[in-house]
Amino acid sequence: MIKIISITALAIAVSSCASINTLLDNTDTTGAMTKTATSINAEKGLVTLQSNHSVQATADKLVSVIESKGMKVFARVDHQKNAQSVDLSLRPTQVVMFGNPKAGTPLMNCEQTVAIDLPQKILISEDAGNQVWLSYNNPDYLKTRHNIKGCDTEIANISKALDAISTAAVK
Repeated sequence: MIKIISITALAIAVSSCASINTLLDNTDTTGAMTKTATSINAEKGLVTLQSNHSVQATADKLVSVIESKGMKVFARVDHQKNAQSVDLSLRPTQVVMFGNPKAGTPLMNCEQTVAIDLPQKILISEDAGNQVWLSYNNPDYLKTRHNIKGCDTEIANISKALDAISTAAVK
């Protein structure tokens, strides 16, 4: 009898977790993100914004905004083009890597391991429903990941900059 009660309790707990995951999950059955303007996926540490443009146009606009703010674009990776070069297919997917030593260096001085996540990267991708999304690492996630202490101003400044350039790129 105790085994049956234990198994039943476990089954209820697992199904409850599954229900909560269904509510929290922001993807539909096709693997596409649901249509929200902005979401912060805490589990993945990503901030995601819906774009009004194609991947190419969003990435072009992002690069322009980054450069206009005095930051340096280190690389732009076109994953779709790279996939095509080896006869594979991939929906439009680009990553822009950029940074500014004035922002990154103080953060690395707080906790040097954060350098593995720098320079900053922004992903622009098209989902199965042809919707374009812009995503980047949430600076608060990096703070937690690297156990950064005493650098709240630096984290806030980076958050503000990422929000501003990302918002400008998707509008």
